Amino acid sequence: MATKTITDQLGIEHTFQSTPKRIVSLVPSQTELLYDLGLEDSIVGITKFCIHPFHLKSTKTIVGGTKQVKIEKIKALQPDIIIANKEENTEEIVASLRAIAPVWVTDIVSIEDNIQMIEDFGQIFNKRTEAQKWIDKINFAYQDFQNFIADKKPRKVAYFIWANPYMVAGGETYINELLKLNKFQNIYDNHPNYPGRYPEIVIQKMRIQGDPDVVFLSSEPFPFKDEHAFELGRYTHHAITIFVDGEMFSWYGTRLAKAFEYFKKLHERLGEPHEHHHHH
Repeated sequence: MATKTITDQLGIEHTFQSTPKRIVSLVPSQTELLYDLGLEDSIVGITKFCIHPFHLKSTKTIVGGTKQVKIEKIKALQPDIIIANKEENTEEIVASLRAIAPVWVTDIVSIEDNIQMIEDFGQIFNKRTEAQKWIDKINFAYQDFQNFIADKKPRKVAYFIWANPYMVAGGETYINELLKLNKFQNIYDNHPNYPGRYPEIVIQKMRIQGDPDVVFLSSEPFPFKDEHAFELGRYTHHAITIFVDGEMFSWYGTRLAKAFEYFKKLHERLGEPHEHHHHH
């Protein structure tokens, strides 16, 4: 096949003499995408967090987590390409892996970035037809969801990803983009006192920080319990606190095709926003 040169989402050009056959994936949602593109046999290494599809954990080499990888293990797998992500993996990891094989780094904040990644993978791995099928599926679900959400009223929300210390999804994140799409106005989206993508916040001040209508507790990366829900509930006027599937809000790739259905059910669960009357 002809040599191809493709630019990744950091703007780095990669030239492939032939289609990469041995893939190490350092991002759970991208492992799922590779599998959905029909590349299961090309995947040689994954992280311990790559749990979809579940059977890969027993058939592929585990090369560590997303933040600590075993360099020697990866080297021994002789990959043709290593797939990383700007947010999930550190610059140090990426730099040290470049000595082993080309490292393709994705950087995904918007749905457009996500579609770009699927298209790129289709090109790199010679799976254009499969990639296009998934892109069409996502675009169809996306259009349908935009009709669904059109007449919904906006609500103020906070989306928690961690406790001890309490951390939320802020602006410039994929989670925040999906919240916006749902007309969930993230009170920590570029909050003047809490800049940054995943700020640590003072929950005692949640009312003055924006007083959310809904508090979301993500199923990952932190295992929230009822006691966290109760604790957070004490610091809002009237918020409903609910546990949500973090994969639907934070996994990119083909997961987005399923996420829109999930979001519809979430809106059904929440019902109509209530008008609150405070008695002082």
